[in-house]
Amino acid sequence: MATRLNNVVVDAADPVALGRFWSELLGTRVVGEYPDEVDVFVSDGLELAFVPVPEPKVTKNRLHLDLASSSPEEQAATVDRARALGARPVDLGQRGVPWVVLADVEGNEFCVLEPRPEYRGTGPVAAIVVDVADTGVEADFWAEATGLTIVNRTAEFASLRRESGPWLEFLHSDDPKRAKNRVHLDVAPAVHDDQAVEVARLVALGAKVIDTGPTDWTHVVLLDPEGQEFCVLSPR
Repeated sequence: MATRLNNVVVDAADPVALGRFWSELLGTRVVGEYPDEVDVFVSDGLELAFVPVPEPKVTKNRLHLDLASSSPEEQAATVDRARALGARPVDLGQRGVPWVVLADVEGNEFCVLEPRPEYRGTGPVAAIVVDVADTGVEADFWAEATGLTIVNRTAEFASLRRESGPWLEFLHSDDPKRAKNRVHLDVAPAVHDDQAVEVARLVALGAKVIDTGPTDWTHVVLLDPEGQEFCVLSPR
């Protein structure tokens, strides 16, 4: 059985402040606040997890969130709310596009989309978007890693659809990975499945284990086929 998408993990200088920013922006609740992690509800079975790191952000993130809108008025209201909370506009070279690119209070990029029918019913987050070199390779791997269905596949863009909550999407980019990703995905086996078996399955699909961590760690850190970090959590 496939692991499933469990968390979007964000490195943070101040997890509490960043978690509260996203909770207020999305209109969802903080579901956990611990010394080493702050968790914000996104949708059933999916949370944003903010964890403390000493390293500063040094480059554009390769993973970002797209926020959903049901009308132009809601899109404008979301942008206004984000800016009131401390977000700022970001110029990534976009020109004449219907979406708005912003950065949160720690500089993490995100987009506020214009209304799109395919994202109706996702909740506040329309999609988790990952920059990749090969959308086909990444979509195939992550379909196996998450159990999600590929519903769109081109050389430039691939989408994996969830029954509820945000889609997982891969966007072609020629920019190389320059540093450890500041935002990454966690997947988890089902409660009766075996973590080691699932790690071995993902390695057979092209992943690479890079860190099993101290003996008290309950997760394993891997790289996907393009070198993007992700974690396999304990069964849950």
